Amino acid sequence: MYLVNEERLNKMKKILYSRQKDLLVFMDNVYSNHNLSAIIRTADAVNVGKVYYRHEKNQKLNDNITMGAHNWVFNEYVEDIENFYKSMKNYQIVVTALDDDSVDFREVDYTIPTLIVLGNELNGVSKESLKYATKKVIIPMCGMTQSLNVSVASGVILYEAQRQRSLKGMYDIKQLDDETIKKTLKKWGYDDIIAKELKRPRQKQYADGRVEWLNKKDKNERCDI
Repeated sequence: MYLVNEERLNKMKKILYSRQKDLLVFMDNVYSNHNLSAIIRTADAVNVGKVYYRHEKNQKLNDNITMGAHNWVFNEYVEDIENFYKSMKNYQIVVTALDDDSVDFREVDYTIPTLIVLGNELNGVSKESLKYATKKVIIPMCGMTQSLNVSVASGVILYEAQRQRSLKGMYDIKQLDDETIKKTLKKWGYDDIIAKELKRPRQKQYADGRVEWLNKKDKNERCDI
């Protein structure tokens, strides 16, 4: 049973059927909520398999930037970065870095299982990420600045990955297993809607005519990741 119309349900199915299970993103201590939000939105647009992060837990996202994208992107917090990278042994680790041995981001084959690592706004990627990097990439710059903003860089790289995968027909091949699709459809089409309704501000009216708001949200409250 779903609480969405057939058109909405079909859109959810289309997203899950084209989700790129083996195209992943890791935000390595990206701390600006503007950048976090923009990266999440781009990850949703490219339909990546999952976004990993290790900034402060419950970091506030700006829902004016995500435009709801955070509701559709699978995400996971990285507790132990060493174990995380060891679990990615079947993936190429593509790290953004301004190093002498870095290559043009367009020279990478993103059609194989890939984890794209985006670094901190001030210091770039961590030493652990550099240690496990399969490839280090740069985005060529023709102006005075050395690099793009991390959220812009994520968009440039992810859309190159999307371009390559589209040419190979990978968005036409279902990668998620049936059980994951079934559970996710239930979450999106039923559980999340019920949870949202329970949080919706409601009024209670007393016998004397007084009205009280229940569960009223602060207008400035933002979503978490």
